[in-house]
Amino acid sequence: MSGKPRLTYLNGRGRMESIRWLLAAAGVEFDEVYLETKEEYDKLIKDGFLLFQQVPLVEIDGMKMVQTRAIMSYIAGKYNLHGKDLKERALIDMYVEGISDLMQMILMFPFSPPDAKEKNLESIKERATNRYFPVFEKVLKQHGQDFLVGNKFSWADVQLMEAILAVEEKLPTVLSGFPQLQVFKTKMSNVPTIKKFLQPGSPRKPPPDAHYVETVLKVFKK
Repeated sequence: MSGKPRLTYLNGRGRMESIRWLLAAAGVEFDEVYLETKEEYDKLIKDGFLLFQQVPLVEIDGMKMVQTRAIMSYIAGKYNLHGKDLKERALIDMYVEGISDLMQMILMFPFSPPDAKEKNLESIKERATNRYFPVFEKVLKQHGQDFLVGNKFSWADVQLMEAILAVEEKLPTVLSGFPQLQVFKTKMSNVPTIKKFLQPGSPRKPPPDAHYVETVLKVFKK
């Protein structure tokens, strides 16, 4: 086995995409295993690979890690993306939690019934523009630095960049009232590891389509 982390999930974004983003931002190459059937998923559970019978699963440093937040916290700590002290770490954790709340809405959107899609999209827009993006606009404006915490690239910046792009896919003008976030997005796009991840052919997954939704429902059906 190579020394690369090995990611087991479906061939799509879901809960693994934030982990892909963080590893890519840290400049870490990884291998992926894609689940396509319920039998493959059930075998992982039967073999004891999934502590809580859930994916994502990331095999790293001899561990079989589950639970997205725990995996990302470990990666952030290992690659110096989790602040220089406890106070910085607390800020990063707060920002990450907030962004995760917004990302959860985006994550569930493809599974909305057709008659609820418009309403759910409006909810994403309302939350992004009134609750979440204003926080980061204010933080960046107040300290006048390039990054959210300690003027150093961190896990929180990676999560925010992922969220901005995910919302923009659905609402292209969402940043029109957020000049600081527009500057932040441009700066983040030019961080070498992020720039590489945003190029065609990278491990970044495309927006979920009907086939992805169908595969998720098939693999995880009760």
